[in-house]
Amino acid sequence: MTYKDVTNSIPSFADASEGSLSTGLARTALASLLALILLCVLWETVLAPLRPGGSLLLLKALPLAFAVRGVARRSLYTMQWASMLVLLYLMEGVVRAMSDPPGFSRPLAWLEILLSTVFFLSAILYVRPAKRAAKLAAKQAAQ
Repeated sequence: MTYKDVTNSIPSFADASEGSLSTGLARTALASLLALILLCVLWETVLAPLRPGGSLLLLKALPLAFAVRGVARRSLYTMQWASMLVLLYLMEGVVRAMSDPPGFSRPLAWLEILLSTVFFLSAILYVRPAKRAAKLAAKQAAQ
């Protein structure tokens, strides 16, 4: 029995009631992901581009865009890989917050740090119960 088989046998968190913690975490993850994509595009085109008129650095939002569909559908697999991907944006935010010259770019970097952290924590906390259930199911299947 593979990990994918075990996770497919676990009830979906999308079926949970609207007021549940998992629904709130999924919505928070999606909102922070969309806000991070918007921030990346606006930052590199309008708000504080590296070059006047914008730069191709706006393409840094593209990898995040691939995760939107899966996060919106509350896919455990997508939440897992997107939570690892967003750590790159957290890292970029930290570097730019510390190294960019004083100006509008630094507050944007701190906002990127905040949005990345919110997404990471909400995605990890969303996936956590399923990971525990999968480990328990795998342990029971091995016995």
